[in-house]
Amino acid sequence: MIRVFATFFLTLMISVSAVSAQQSSEDVVWIQIEAHPNLRVAQERAKIYSDALADVNGFSLGGSWYGIVLGPYARQDAERVLRVYRRERQIPRDSFVARSSALDQQFWPIGANVLNRGVVVASPILPAETPEPAETIVAAPKPVADETPSEARRSERALNSEEKKALQIALQASGFYNARIDGAFGPGTRRSMAEWQTFNGYEPSGILTTVQRRVLMDAYNAPLISVGMARRYDNQAGIELDMPLGAVRFSTYEPPFAHYDSQSDLGARVLLISQPGTKATLFGLYEIMQTLEIVPLNGPRARGKDSFTIEGRGNGIVSYTQAALKNGEIKGFTLIWPEGDEDRRTRVLTEMKASFTRTNGVLDPATGSNIEQQVDLISGLQVRKPRQSRSGFYVDERGTVVTVSEAVKGCARVTLDHDYQAEVVTSDDALGVAVLRPKVALAPMAVANFRDGAPRLNSGVTVSGFSYEGLLGASTLTRGTLADLRGLRGETEMIRLAMTPQDGDAGGPVMDAGGTVIGMLLPDLPTGQKLPKDVSFAADARALLDVLEAAGLRTPTVSEGANVSPDELGRRANGMTVLVSCWD
Repeated sequence: MIRVFATFFLTLMISVSAVSAQQSSEDVVWIQIEAHPNLRVAQERAKIYSDALADVNGFSLGGSWYGIVLGPYARQDAERVLRVYRRERQIPRDSFVARSSALDQQFWPIGANVLNRGVVVASPILPAETPEPAETIVAAPKPVADETPSEARRSERALNSEEKKALQIALQASGFYNARIDGAFGPGTRRSMAEWQTFNGYEPSGILTTVQRRVLMDAYNAPLISVGMARRYDNQAGIELDMPLGAVRFSTYEPPFAHYDSQSDLGARVLLISQPGTKATLFGLYEIMQTLEIVPLNGPRARGKDSFTIEGRGNGIVSYTQAALKNGEIKGFTLIWPEGDEDRRTRVLTEMKASFTRTNGVLDPATGSNIEQQVDLISGLQVRKPRQSRSGFYVDERGTVVTVSEAVKGCARVTLDHDYQAEVVTSDDALGVAVLRPKVALAPMAVANFRDGAPRLNSGVTVSGFSYEGLLGASTLTRGTLADLRGLRGETEMIRLAMTPQDGDAGGPVMDAGGTVIGMLLPDLPTGQKLPKDVSFAADARALLDVLEAAGLRTPTVSEGANVSPDELGRRANGMTVLVSCWD
């Protein structure tokens, strides 16, 4: 018996409407509710659902599997339908949103072909008909029994312990069982079976027939079926495991990785890790993995004496990596999956972990040595890059840094020299200055000495900065002259320079010939004005000291000193200048 008011209300709100020609195929999604390896069973289940729900369709999923789906919907409508039907228990709890690329030939309704005909869109206008009262109860159509209870009990006795546990797990995932997974069909298990049978329109005997067990397990395994989960034997890597081979396919070997790239619009990827090595090699791999674009910054990481795991979340993906050292061989895998598909990702990852098996062999480190090398690639994988990098300089012995405020706006993480995380202490957006403090105290090789008093007009000045945003690995020096002690509109907190720095130099210290800091280079004006090439601006030393004092930092000043040699100036500049990077 099924309560149908919410379903009926939702059905009334759905009106078939062709989507305009501009509708992207990526916007069309479906709700997959079941999958079966038998076409006849799939057709029977599709008919049962069609009697109770709208927009029921059936498609081949490939590999002799047949899926029952609702749709097609725009994603927003699909998510709403999914919530309502789950809440009202009209569909299994592990139903999920699927894309058209996972579907093949349509088998239900017979003769239909709706795969590329647009979506069913939710309409805010209700028809004139009055829905049935909320308390109306209707009986769900019941399939013909395939076994009597005694026959079902006999076929059940043939199940082994693991098969019985699998049924309990599937009942638990469907929300009908909450006791221990022990493979013993006691009163609790029988009660959950009867509830599952009632929900799915079967006679509630508490003993699942052969067909019912298959229906239950097919529904439970639908997320795996939808991505073609199957055994992969990679003899070169010396690894075998279950992989989503409907979503990925082998691409290339670039040790220590075997690349399995996406072959669908899901965007999933898999790497198999295989290399000879020692603990030092394993620990080096652990560090290298965390520099890659496929491993977002946020997520737990754990390293043991002979293994590690890394999870990363962000930038639209979730990745998980595991690797372990055994008998001089490092083996493992990485799964990269799109965000927002967590239920299916979790099922796939669980199966990959459980099935991972080492076999003989390891990737030859020389394999793929003829592949074109790039400075920002490691074994064919993109090294993670910051959104932008600017310069900054140390102002105290603990590693406090002054930089430009644009360098730290909207960042998920801020680093100094890529290795040390920092937090913003204060920011003066009007002046364009930010003060950063490293999360772990540092010991800079040099600290800025701010000049007390006005520098001389037309004197030589030097800016130290990471002109190419860290590409060269060290700061560079750009020379010019002090053109004015004020900005173009008479701003006393700015000085004007005659020089042509690069974008990455912004935030770097402006020094006089004695190596004392007279200001901090500012970025180009945000007004869009086109100024002569050799016109730049810097925040005046006095203005910087005011910002530092407001942040609770007292920085000593020095009077004009004797000129220093170019080598000494370079040593001071390199010691105090730091790369400030903003990461998403």
